[in-house]
Amino acid sequence: MARARVENEELGRARLSDGTIARIVPSGFTSGHELDVDGTPQSHVDLDDPTHLHFEYVARMGAVIDRMRMPGQPLTAVHLGAGALTLPRYIEATRPGSRQQVVELEQSLVDLVREHLPLPRSASVRVRIGDARAGLARLPAGLVGAVDLLISDVYAGAQTPAHLTTVEFYREAARLLAPDGVLLVNVADGSGLAFARRQVATVREVLPHVIVLAEVQVLKGRRFGNLVVAASPAPLPVEWLPRLLSAGPHPAKVAQGAEIDEFVRSARPATDGDATPSPKPTAGLFDR
Repeated sequence: MARARVENEELGRARLSDGTIARIVPSGFTSGHELDVDGTPQSHVDLDDPTHLHFEYVARMGAVIDRMRMPGQPLTAVHLGAGALTLPRYIEATRPGSRQQVVELEQSLVDLVREHLPLPRSASVRVRIGDARAGLARLPAGLVGAVDLLISDVYAGAQTPAHLTTVEFYREAARLLAPDGVLLVNVADGSGLAFARRQVATVREVLPHVIVLAEVQVLKGRRFGNLVVAASPAPLPVEWLPRLLSAGPHPAKVAQGAEIDEFVRSARPATDGDATPSPKPTAGLFDR
């Protein structure tokens, strides 16, 4: 009954290239709206308050972004995966003047979001249509070695495509980063965290300094959820940790140093020859 009520109140919908339906619907839990793709909530946006980051893993990404450079200083950012443009809005609100590039596969999704959840007119956000990995090579040459923040949060339905999880992919992404730039990756996994462990090993093969942020039970592999991998060519400042621990609505854990060694264990980095998509969420995880 609740699902039917939300569907009747939707702002709009669009059919994506794989046949799935993207919808903009009122949030069932808080103010604002959600982008729902084939029953999976992809993004939350509050037009009245773009600093409101409702999804837990997005709040953790926001906490990392807040610690970068001086407060309010503009950033050069690249987003792989548009969703409802939640983090580009957040960066524009908290760091006006930032230059942002977004790579998104689905033109119809971008059109849907622009129509019903428009960006502020002042936002310097360029959206490019195409595959995230192919799009890296088509970004302006001036971004190579100059990107402060690169976010990889790409999902086809509820899974990250395999070609966006490999050493080769992360090498292509890392070439854009400034010497102290930060890569943020949203990794979804469940019991045992086999995929997440392999992803951390893969990222660390390319960028030596890695931390992992997640709700405690997720990081222990006790339930399906999202882990945020933050990585950089340069050491990540230890003074970030108190703020990162406090971000999000649930008790957090930040794994670093020897904890990352233990988390990875004997996991092998994924390559283009053996990579797999991220695991599907457990049945009913996103039921309203």
